[in-house]
Amino acid sequence: MISSIAELISDRIGAMPAGERRAAQTLIANYPLTGLKTVAEFSTAAGVSSPTILRFVARLGFQNYPEFQSALQDELAAQLQSPASRTLNPAAPASGGAVSPMLEATLDNMRETFRHLSDRQLADIATKLAERRGKTFLIGGRFTDPLARYMAAHLAIIQPDVYHLAGQESIWRDRLIDMGKRDVLVIFDIRRYQESLVRFAEKAHQRGVQIVLFTDQWLSPIARFARHVIAGRTAVPSAWDSSAALFVVVETLIGAVTRQLEAAGAKRIRDLESLR
Repeated sequence: MISSIAELISDRIGAMPAGERRAAQTLIANYPLTGLKTVAEFSTAAGVSSPTILRFVARLGFQNYPEFQSALQDELAAQLQSPASRTLNPAAPASGGAVSPMLEATLDNMRETFRHLSDRQLADIATKLAERRGKTFLIGGRFTDPLARYMAAHLAIIQPDVYHLAGQESIWRDRLIDMGKRDVLVIFDIRRYQESLVRFAEKAHQRGVQIVLFTDQWLSPIARFARHVIAGRTAVPSAWDSSAALFVVVETLIGAVTRQLEAAGAKRIRDLESLR
């Protein structure tokens, strides 16, 4: 399975020298558009030399800059696909019955998602979610909000001040007044990315809120505002993207946060049971 450039960066950024790391961070902050500019424009945006950009591209496994840009163009086309276009051009043939290709694609998505997620990244996010310094807000898009609701329901049992943001965009904006630098905002956004969520993330970022983004391998524009980005695989042989891999990451993090809050969480659960 071919890795996206964002996934390649996640795998290799730890080994990059400072200049290449700046190039990687600049690309992620405006993904994939920065990489579709000329080498000179990319280098200016990143504040590094043109040879550094070319070394960065080579480190990702590309023979030259045009090959790198061609891969980004393919990703951009994938970002913009609608369910209608995926019906006309399915990701895989529907041979072997309706279940087998879907099951195999879903299992592959889970394996690939976790292959590009480091234990350190998951631990850092779990630690951030387990902190008792501020509030935790969760929100998702049209099809991903059930993930936000599910995660919020679990986190609210083991710690206070966890809120799922639902309803109209105006309601979310009103909650910004309660958000600050100690708070965490968890956002779920996969293609085709929801502009209202991007606007909300930008406003929250301006208030110093720490954002954890769950997105797909092509990266929501919200990535430019996020402290942590989890890029899960979502493509399956269907008109619709699958959130199954992201759901497993959510459950993994719920388990990790529960372990970190073992004593306090257990007491809270006992108190809740007593109230019930």
